[in-house]
Amino acid sequence: MAEPTVPAIFDVYRYDPAIDREPRYQRYTLDLAPHTPVLSALLRIRAEIDPSLTLRYSCRSAICGSCAMQINSKSRLACETHIGPEMERHGRIVVEPMRNQAVLRDLVVDQASFWRQYSLVEPHLKLDPAHPMPEGEPTSMTPEEVERFKETPRCIACAACYSACPAVEADAGFPGPMALAKLYRFVVDPRDHARQDRLVRIQPNGLWLCLRCHLCTEACPKDVRPSERIRDLKEMAIAVQGATENGSRHAVGFKDNIEDRGLLNEMRLVRQTYGTLGMLGQVGQGLRIVRKKPEIMRRPHAIEGVDELQKIYEALDPEEPK
Repeated sequence: MAEPTVPAIFDVYRYDPAIDREPRYQRYTLDLAPHTPVLSALLRIRAEIDPSLTLRYSCRSAICGSCAMQINSKSRLACETHIGPEMERHGRIVVEPMRNQAVLRDLVVDQASFWRQYSLVEPHLKLDPAHPMPEGEPTSMTPEEVERFKETPRCIACAACYSACPAVEADAGFPGPMALAKLYRFVVDPRDHARQDRLVRIQPNGLWLCLRCHLCTEACPKDVRPSERIRDLKEMAIAVQGATENGSRHAVGFKDNIEDRGLLNEMRLVRQTYGTLGMLGQVGQGLRIVRKKPEIMRRPHAIEGVDELQKIYEALDPEEPK
């Protein structure tokens, strides 16, 4: 019996900077089995319909990460995204190159910025020069020490998280989720002797630009959970250096506000974030906000049961991540 098929509509991003003035979308229609991966469909389009279609792929088994692209606006691997659910949900399959990286041609992007940010976090062990390890000897670790890496060794550097990240889009200096997850992996490695230096240097270079939107974790095909590792880095950075710049001061101030009364005291939070002198630079914006929202000037009353909230804070107050 022949395998049932469904008509699959593909709107594929096409752009060659050498000859095209602007991008366009080209439609292709194929009859395919619902479990067909998007990558297989694209390769069939290239083989049978349009040999000019350009894309990047390799293993076809969700191991290499080469086929990351946007499929119906989600950054993911084309080799593990099946056409059936996409057609049911959207009625068509829109295929686009990854965001936050310049398009070289069609679905292929220039990943130079992604790898540059990765190299800047120095993703390698920094050993103690005063106590070098004997050359050629293994460095043993206990299972508990390995467990502290969390999920970071699963990363295949596909850049789906980088593509999904709005902080990368807003600020080219933000290292990106993958680079920060890799940084975490070395910060918690007991063999690394640059823990404090790594945590101090990363704070002004973008750690606090993370929006905590968790889109990177949603995009990750290997469940690395980079947003959770960035959260851990923030906690460790504050523990090492304290709240020394706007991002960390805002985080600590927000926590203190809620713990104190159960509601956010916005004026107090601004002062905690910027300091008294720093608030002077926010006067214009502050006056505009007060005109639209005068209640911001009032100190909030403590919520009912604030003592129970404070007990929760006490119970959840984490020790410094090791």
